[in-house]
Amino acid sequence: MDRRALIVTGLAAAAASPVFAQDDQRYDPGSQGQGDPAYQGPDGGPSDKPAPTYTKDELANNVSDFFGVTAENAGALVERIFKENGRPTAYIAGLEGSGAFFFGLRYGKGVMYMKERPKMDIFWQGPTGGFDFGGNASRVFILCYNLQYPDAIFRRFPGVEGSAYLVGGLGVNYQKAEDITLAPIRAGLGLRLGASVGYLSYSRRRNVIPL
Repeated sequence: MDRRALIVTGLAAAAASPVFAQDDQRYDPGSQGQGDPAYQGPDGGPSDKPAPTYTKDELANNVSDFFGVTAENAGALVERIFKENGRPTAYIAGLEGSGAFFFGLRYGKGVMYMKERPKMDIFWQGPTGGFDFGGNASRVFILCYNLQYPDAIFRRFPGVEGSAYLVGGLGVNYQKAEDITLAPIRAGLGLRLGASVGYLSYSRRRNVIPL
């Protein structure tokens, strides 16, 4: 095995361990009684009507509870995202780990929620650019725009250059594939915005090698 392969394998193990050590936990931000059926496994069927959306108040409360931040800080960030993108059709609440040695890797696991759809476990992984070092684990809350049915999430989402910003201790940077936009929210030291240039691939199963 050459040096590059050793580095990739080592980073994968280091970045993934904080997330995968908690495989049996569900990352539920709290108020899931708003039309979210019990978890029933994958659900890929498109609907004959547009997916229902979440309101600003619903998500501001969930973000506040999930990160343990004040309602004012969560509301300010959610308001900015809503102003730029409107109302999301889904969201993902989970944990992720990342590590970097000249280049970085990011891994995550969470649960996706859509109104009138069952909850669904989801994984994500991908490389990041940037000359920084180290690793971290953090919570992440991802707002999903124009996602009309659950299985539409399973693709590669490049980061949108220049989209990263901070509001009230929380940060967001956009990812986009075709007409679907994702807005991952991270807290404090979990941002690693200096290594946010890259893509994330979302999948039904954990993939150790993200390339």
